[in-house]
Amino acid sequence: MQLSDLAATLGASLDAGPDAAGIPVSGVSHQADWIRPGDAFVAIRGARFDGHTFIDDAVGRGAVAVIGEGLPEGAPCPVPYLRVDAVRPALADAATAIAGRPSDDLRVIGVTGTDGKTTTSCLALHLLRECGRATGLLSTIGYQLPDGVLRQPPSHFTTPEAPQVQQILCDLLDAGATDAVVESSSHALALDRVRGVDYDVAVWTNLTGEHLDFHGTMEQYFADKARLVQRARHSVLNVDDTPWAERLLPMATADGHAVTTYSAEGSEADWRATDVVEGADAITFTVHAPEGTAPARLPMIGRFNVANALAAMAGVAATGVPLAELVPALATFGGVAGRMEMVERGEGDPRVIVDFAHTPPSLEKALQTVRVTTEGALWVVLGSAGGPRDPSKRAPLGRVATEFADHVVLTEEDHRTTPLQEILEEMERGAREAGRDNFVSIGDRTEAIRYAVHEAGPRDTVVLAGKGPEETMERGTELVPWAEIEEARRALAARRGGVS
Repeated sequence: MQLSDLAATLGASLDAGPDAAGIPVSGVSHQADWIRPGDAFVAIRGARFDGHTFIDDAVGRGAVAVIGEGLPEGAPCPVPYLRVDAVRPALADAATAIAGRPSDDLRVIGVTGTDGKTTTSCLALHLLRECGRATGLLSTIGYQLPDGVLRQPPSHFTTPEAPQVQQILCDLLDAGATDAVVESSSHALALDRVRGVDYDVAVWTNLTGEHLDFHGTMEQYFADKARLVQRARHSVLNVDDTPWAERLLPMATADGHAVTTYSAEGSEADWRATDVVEGADAITFTVHAPEGTAPARLPMIGRFNVANALAAMAGVAATGVPLAELVPALATFGGVAGRMEMVERGEGDPRVIVDFAHTPPSLEKALQTVRVTTEGALWVVLGSAGGPRDPSKRAPLGRVATEFADHVVLTEEDHRTTPLQEILEEMERGAREAGRDNFVSIGDRTEAIRYAVHEAGPRDTVVLAGKGPEETMERGTELVPWAEIEEARRALAARRGGVS
């Protein structure tokens, strides 16, 4: 793309001589150290840094132009400068245009919500693939091409920035994808990271109080998430999510766009679930859909996952997949890594579940969910992060764990440079202040997991909380490889007297 074309796309004024118009631009980034020769550098003024101070670094790396809301007075710019009204939308629009608008050639399902969006996204991905669609995923857990291999984008954000989003969508097309599921966080929507994504279907799970440190108010949080519904041609809304669902309906139907509703609580909706039965390894229910009624089986635990299943099925159905294909596909879902992930067990083994719950509210919800289908005692192994990461949650974690589980093993979880003993003592304090003594502290997480798995009975359940799908453990200043699910498997093998 030539610089003049990019300026026209952004509605930017080009501060440069006439010879600059034909300069080719091959990429865009707001990170100076990510610039490659031929890229445009986007100078964002943030709370701590002004991107304009990095112009020389970006130019030194090969930037051929700078995009911004205006150069500081008297500041030089050795390359052409594109002046825009709002720089974050410009970053997204530039990335989308340079990439060639890849999502235009994909059927895209976007999923947003406070809870359940990762599970719903992974369910939708599975259903599409089982029904014969070459499908990719962009999610908080990483991204997948149609080959199914989970990869991590080159950033540390819940959703990568717009240039990475567009590159991943290009990669999906190059790999033969026809469909994509894009988990769309409130941050991604508010910061225009997914601005250039052409959504065919928007799936809304729910809205509860979270991330208010970023959004400020529930009204702003709602408004930021509602952007997805406003942009999609077909919306799938949870009627049990009051009052937000009622407020979304007029947004979703604007410009003649379609709406599908769902309910896991028996409310009137296009997709409903009745006769819900929770088992130790699966949930069964009757699904009522516009096409008819069918018995369904979801190999997950937690009644709340019925809503996620309905959302995913309704979203995929909106792209043309019939109910008769969705129901058998649902029964083969393998779960989400680190989200209520059940470890394979043999005869006489306790049930072991890996879950990402790492805050007091999420731990309480996880333990209450597991308790419903636990025949014997409920165990939990958990730690609390160190460093500057919210030390105020340590004592509440100890209280919640010991109140909602029968046996608690307190251990490490990314203690970083905070002394591990200090963290353990804080969690112990929370337990004691709640009048509980049903805990033991074992600092090494491997030993803690093995202790719980060895001591648990065959009818017991052991929840390994906090690490979930994370691939590293931060011990002091050391970053070591970690795989919670493998630690669980080795602990079960050691219990049986096998090779550990």
